[in-house]
Amino acid sequence: MTKTEQPKRSMAEWVTFSVASLILAIIISLVGYTWLNEKNQPPMLSVTKKQTIREIDGQFYVPFEVVNNGGDTAASVQIMAELLINGKVTETGEQQIDFLSSGESEEGAFIFSQNPRQGKLNLRVASYKLP
Repeated sequence: MTKTEQPKRSMAEWVTFSVASLILAIIISLVGYTWLNEKNQPPMLSVTKKQTIREIDGQFYVPFEVVNNGGDTAASVQIMAELLINGKVTETGEQQIDFLSSGESEEGAFIFSQNPRQGKLNLRVASYKLP
Protein backbone atom coordinates (compact mmCIF):
# COMPACT_ATOMS: atom_id res chain seq x y z
CA MET A 1 0.00 0.00 0.00
CA THR A 2 1.37 3.34 -0.92
CA LYS A 3 0.63 6.55 0.80
CA THR A 4 -0.97 9.15 -1.33
CA GLU A 5 0.61 12.48 -0.89
CA GLN A 6 -1.69 15.38 -0.08
CA PRO A 7 -1.25 18.35 -2.41
CA LYS A 8 0.15 21.47 -0.78
CA ARG A 9 -2.27 24.26 -0.06
CA SER A 10 -2.12 27.30 -2.29
CA MET A 11 -1.72 30.86 -1.00
CA ALA A 12 -5.41 31.60 -1.79
CA GLU A 13 -6.49 28.66 0.40
CA TRP A 14 -4.33 29.87 3.29
CA VAL A 15 -5.70 33.44 3.00
CA THR A 16 -9.29 32.17 2.87
CA PHE A 17 -8.69 29.89 5.87
CA SER A 18 -7.09 32.74 7.84
CA VAL A 19 -9.92 35.20 7.12
CA ALA A 20 -12.59 32.61 8.01
CA SER A 21 -10.77 31.75 11.25
CA LEU A 22 -10.47 35.43 12.16
CA ILE A 23 -14.19 36.02 11.56
CA LEU A 24 -15.09 32.98 13.68
CA ALA A 25 -12.80 34.16 16.50
CA ILE A 26 -14.38 37.64 16.45
CA ILE A 27 -17.91 36.19 16.62
CA ILE A 28 -17.00 33.89 19.50
CA SER A 29 -15.32 36.79 21.35
CA LEU A 30 -18.36 39.07 20.91
CA VAL A 31 -20.77 36.41 22.12
CA GLY A 32 -18.57 35.77 25.16
CA TYR A 33 -18.23 39.48 25.91
CA THR A 34 -22.01 39.99 25.66
CA TRP A 35 -22.68 37.00 27.89
CA LEU A 36 -20.22 38.15 30.57
CA ASN A 37 -21.40 41.77 30.58
CA GLU A 38 -25.12 41.13 30.29
CA LYS A 39 -27.12 43.15 32.81
CA ASN A 40 -29.33 40.77 34.73
CA GLN A 41 -30.97 43.59 36.62
CA PRO A 42 -34.64 44.45 36.87
CA PRO A 43 -35.93 47.62 35.22
CA MET A 44 -34.95 50.82 37.06
CA LEU A 45 -37.41 53.49 35.99
CA SER A 46 -37.22 57.21 36.70
CA VAL A 47 -39.45 60.08 35.59
CA THR A 48 -38.55 63.77 35.44
CA LYS A 49 -40.16 66.97 34.25
CA LYS A 50 -38.61 67.70 30.87
CA GLN A 51 -39.15 71.38 30.05
CA THR A 52 -41.01 74.40 31.20
CA ILE A 53 -44.76 74.30 31.59
CA ARG A 54 -46.72 75.62 28.57
CA GLU A 55 -50.15 77.22 28.73
CA ILE A 56 -52.44 76.86 25.72
CA ASP A 57 -56.14 77.84 25.82
CA GLY A 58 -56.31 77.68 29.62
CA GLN A 59 -54.70 74.22 29.74
CA PHE A 60 -51.28 73.64 31.30
CA TYR A 61 -48.98 71.13 29.58
CA VAL A 62 -46.28 69.54 31.74
CA PRO A 63 -43.77 67.57 29.61
CA PHE A 64 -41.99 64.62 31.19
CA GLU A 65 -39.42 61.97 30.32
CA VAL A 66 -39.29 58.42 31.68
CA VAL A 67 -36.03 56.43 31.42
CA ASN A 68 -35.23 52.75 32.00
CA ASN A 69 -31.70 52.56 33.45
CA GLY A 70 -32.04 48.89 34.41
CA GLY A 71 -31.13 45.75 32.53
CA ASP A 72 -34.52 44.23 31.71
CA THR A 73 -37.34 45.54 29.58
CA ALA A 74 -40.45 46.98 31.22
CA ALA A 75 -43.93 46.75 29.71
CA SER A 76 -47.10 48.68 30.58
CA VAL A 77 -45.21 51.37 32.48
CA GLN A 78 -47.68 53.52 34.41
CA ILE A 79 -46.73 57.11 35.29
CA MET A 80 -48.81 59.11 37.77
CA ALA A 81 -48.96 62.86 38.36
CA GLU A 82 -50.55 64.61 41.34
CA LEU A 83 -51.06 68.33 41.58
CA LEU A 84 -51.27 69.57 45.17
CA ILE A 85 -52.54 73.09 45.80
CA ASN A 86 -52.73 74.27 49.42
CA GLY A 87 -51.83 70.74 50.57
CA LYS A 88 -54.77 69.07 48.81
CA VAL A 89 -54.74 66.94 45.67
CA THR A 90 -56.65 69.02 43.14
CA GLU A 91 -55.88 67.07 39.94
CA THR A 92 -54.29 63.80 38.95
CA GLY A 93 -53.05 62.41 35.67
CA GLU A 94 -52.03 59.01 34.42
CA GLN A 95 -49.95 57.89 31.43
CA GLN A 96 -49.25 54.39 30.12
CA ILE A 97 -46.14 53.53 28.11
CA ASP A 98 -46.40 50.19 26.35
CA PHE A 99 -42.74 49.19 26.14
CA LEU A 100 -39.46 50.53 27.57
CA SER A 101 -36.30 48.53 26.92
CA SER A 102 -32.99 48.93 28.75
CA GLY A 103 -31.49 52.38 28.17
CA GLU A 104 -34.58 53.63 26.34
CA SER A 105 -36.51 56.79 27.17
CA GLU A 106 -39.96 58.07 26.24
CA GLU A 107 -41.49 61.52 26.47
CA GLY A 108 -45.04 62.69 27.04
CA ALA A 109 -47.04 65.41 28.75
CA PHE A 110 -49.64 65.74 31.47
CA ILE A 111 -52.42 68.28 30.92
CA PHE A 112 -53.94 70.16 33.86
CA SER A 113 -56.72 72.73 34.02
CA GLN A 114 -55.10 74.48 37.01
CA ASN A 115 -51.67 76.09 36.98
CA PRO A 116 -49.08 73.63 38.39
CA ARG A 117 -46.82 76.59 39.31
CA GLN A 118 -49.31 77.52 42.06
CA GLY A 119 -48.81 74.23 43.87
CA LYS A 120 -46.61 71.19 44.07
CA LEU A 121 -46.48 68.66 41.23
CA ASN A 122 -45.47 65.08 42.04
CA LEU A 123 -44.51 62.72 39.20
CA ARG A 124 -43.81 59.05 39.85
CA VAL A 125 -43.69 55.65 38.19
CA ALA A 126 -46.53 53.65 39.71
CA SER A 127 -46.06 50.21 38.14
CA TYR A 128 -44.72 48.08 35.28
CA LYS A 129 -44.88 44.51 34.00
CA LEU A 130 -42.12 42.22 32.81
CA PRO A 131 -42.81 41.08 29.24
